[in-house]
Amino acid sequence: MADRARARKLADRIRVIVADTLERRVKDPRLGFVTITEARVTGDLRDATVFYTVYGDASARADTAAALESVKGLLRSEVGRQTGVRFTPTLTFVADAVPESAARIDDLVRRARESDAEVARSAARASFAGEPDPYRSPAGREDRVE
Repeated sequence: MADRARARKLADRIRVIVADTLERRVKDPRLGFVTITEARVTGDLRDATVFYTVYGDASARADTAAALESVKGLLRSEVGRQTGVRFTPTLTFVADAVPESAARIDDLVRRARESDAEVARSAARASFAGEPDPYRSPAGREDRVE
């Protein structure tokens, strides 16, 4: 349990260090408007996966991926310097799919709302099938109160 807590703390620290270093020290023009969303570290603290998002089109995402690969050594040495761990974890950068998933969910919710509105409009125009009073009395017999 303590190992997981340590890995989680190291992952949080790596996320901050990588984001700060990208903002302050990396001047690569290929690097787009990138946001470091999460970092995960393996239980043995040897490998770190850093998730990121990029604002822009597919070419901006490809350029940013190439820029991150080229500055991986600088980022790893900065992580090692600022964390002080015995073995600096290797860094792997993965484009985060959260924005695309969120856009897909937003689209599905929008479609569901439109469908619900159409059903509500249809229900407002609808009338009941059959007689207006389904509980009429049989022929020849009337309910009278005397």
